[in-house]
Amino acid sequence: MKFIIFIFLITIFSTHAEERLPLLKISSTSQEYNNAQPWEKTPTITHRGIGALIGKNQIITTAEMAANATFIEIETLDSKTAMPAKTIAIDYESNLALMSVIDPAHQKLINQMEPLKIAPSPKLEETVEVYQVEDSGRILLTKGIIRGADIVSSFVDRHFFLTYEIKASMQSAANSFTLPVLKNGKLIGLLTSYSSEEQLLDVTAPEIINTFLQDANNGKYTGFPSLGIGISRISDPHFRAWLKLDDSQGGLFINRITRNSAAQKAGIKQGDVLLAVDGHDIDRKGFYQSQSYGPLYWAHLVRGSKKIGDKITLSLLRDGQSLTKEATLTRQPEGIIPSHMYGKAPRYLIKGGFVFQELTNSYLKIFGEDWQTRAPIDLLDALNHPEDYEQGRKRLVILSRTIPTEATLGYERIASVIVNKVNGKDIADIPSLVEAFKSPDENGIHTIELDNLLKKLYLDAATAAKVEENFLQRGLPSLSRIKE
Repeated sequence: MKFIIFIFLITIFSTHAEERLPLLKISSTSQEYNNAQPWEKTPTITHRGIGALIGKNQIITTAEMAANATFIEIETLDSKTAMPAKTIAIDYESNLALMSVIDPAHQKLINQMEPLKIAPSPKLEETVEVYQVEDSGRILLTKGIIRGADIVSSFVDRHFFLTYEIKASMQSAANSFTLPVLKNGKLIGLLTSYSSEEQLLDVTAPEIINTFLQDANNGKYTGFPSLGIGISRISDPHFRAWLKLDDSQGGLFINRITRNSAAQKAGIKQGDVLLAVDGHDIDRKGFYQSQSYGPLYWAHLVRGSKKIGDKITLSLLRDGQSLTKEATLTRQPEGIIPSHMYGKAPRYLIKGGFVFQELTNSYLKIFGEDWQTRAPIDLLDALNHPEDYEQGRKRLVILSRTIPTEATLGYERIASVIVNKVNGKDIADIPSLVEAFKSPDENGIHTIELDNLLKKLYLDAATAAKVEENFLQRGLPSLSRIKE
């Protein structure tokens, strides 16, 4: 549930006190790999935002500002001093990053500033201030009201964290890609998105920032914990009756257990019904009653309220019998389909014109904004039901496209299909694929077994080798990448 509060908001210019706030301009240049052609990179992109000093030479910003960054520069608000910087901790899932300036002289300058403290969790209807900075260094301050709280995926799909929704009418200004949000001179969060049409801001909550900083401060960032289950709502009355749920009970059906997850190690099973987490009853839609925010999605009880190594108590229903399980939270296993490839190079192999890659969430996005309905159905099924494809695999290898060559005649339309075997060998990842292609049959023919109606492809090894040599002569940088 979200509480709707409409107010008029005023943007004002800075006072001298505000100009002394430890805010810094951040400019980052990033370049990512082309998911459609993994041997090359996309054009560079520059982001400009505002970071906040929250510790000795520690500037917090969003992960979007640091993702795939090739160069980062931090400036004082008056732009008199530009300082090369680096990322010292980053969490793509929660969309948070911690930066520091590199040069010792610049570090002394930064450390003269008084760092911001992290604000306690605010309440609904409280006023906050959003800070923007013009190129001239003048601060624009916009006041707004916290309208509600929700669990939002702000950067990486399917990773949800506590976020405030703030009603605010922002001005268009430079350095506005990411912005600090303060309350009474303390940091409550970072702006992750803004809808000018609805005049709504999404702001990362201080609970999430505090957990991130506690983890980052030991110099070995590990990330947020996970239980490792897939859930679905239980609305059908016949299904509820079969599960032996009475009308007074809520609960969520556990339809998947992630391999090597905290849930699997705790003995939770597919088919169990999750009734409560640490004593918080879960309703039929997956919400519990938060003392601070009202109805809030249950995931916050795991990712946001806990850290890796913490224990969590789960109340379950199994075969009509109530039971309790205690799980020790761990890092979410990456699984066979990574949710993102930020900071990593995609692995691939080109063989005679066939392009093989490992399936990732990032690859699926090449099918456009509506990729969740437009991507090939077999790949979407693998994304939504990875447990059906895990046996013997570390990653899910696909034949992503076919370049028309003399070696691929007749196969030109083959694309985005799952690879099961090559030359009789099971394919666990790209390195195993490379190894399998070293053993054609006695006639010099490779056999590629697919998970679709075509079933098998045949590739002449000698013809493929000539094609690959031609690719290299024409400027292809490499035929493969085995390391991420």
